[in-house]
Amino acid sequence: MPNGQEEAEYKQLYDAFLVLDVEGTCEHGSSFDYPNEIIEFPVCLMKWKDDKDRRELEVVDEFRSFVKPSWRPTLTKFCTELTGINQAQVDNAPSFTQVLESVFHFLVKHGLLDEKSRNPLSRFSWCSDGPYDVRDFVVKQCFISKIEIPTWLKGDVLDVNKMVTDWYISQNYQGKKMRAMLGRHPHRPSLNINNQLRVLGLPGFQGRNHSGIDDARNIARIVSECARRRMHLQPNTHIDPNRRWSWMGSYGQILLQN
Repeated sequence: MPNGQEEAEYKQLYDAFLVLDVEGTCEHGSSFDYPNEIIEFPVCLMKWKDDKDRRELEVVDEFRSFVKPSWRPTLTKFCTELTGINQAQVDNAPSFTQVLESVFHFLVKHGLLDEKSRNPLSRFSWCSDGPYDVRDFVVKQCFISKIEIPTWLKGDVLDVNKMVTDWYISQNYQGKKMRAMLGRHPHRPSLNINNQLRVLGLPGFQGRNHSGIDDARNIARIVSECARRRMHLQPNTHIDPNRRWSWMGSYGQILLQN
């Protein structure tokens, strides 16, 4: 059993975790510089089974909505094949601003935000596989939708990919090699969701790859296992809500041909 000093080291400071894995519009060969619009916004809300012990996390509820794109409302064949999202699903979906309001009420329902002040009532962290979901997709979408990023979505995030990769490196390398790999080493391992499940000894991916809700559910499984292994769950990646790309004009203007 760990001693008192080790218990303090492993103390989990966050009350809840919001696992997010959005899907966005895309074209074959497009990169993260592309003005993607979010078309699926799924969240898995995780809380501690025993809030005092804080050893075991479980998914207590889910939120999922498709989102109607506005700049390029017609999905490409590549996008549909990649995500499994069809045109009818986005045509009949609410706008991004409407979806954010629904997410807000989801967080209010679970006691994470105050409905009137919109201030947090407990400590929660957004989680994603890599920084892209908030750092890129949400920041871009808020610009396109001509809205500010909500304060409850502005904070730094827990990059689960980075956390698991750092843990994997610490288990398989030593000394200078380990310290180098923990930085920006050219041969730093790259662990996708499938590989994270594998190195953590979990059963393989459940569901459909690149389905936002299925990706989020599998990331939640990873977060739960990390908690069980007593990894420190806390934000590890800075998010700049004012980040800009070359295609951004003013007032939500996209400087590319439609």
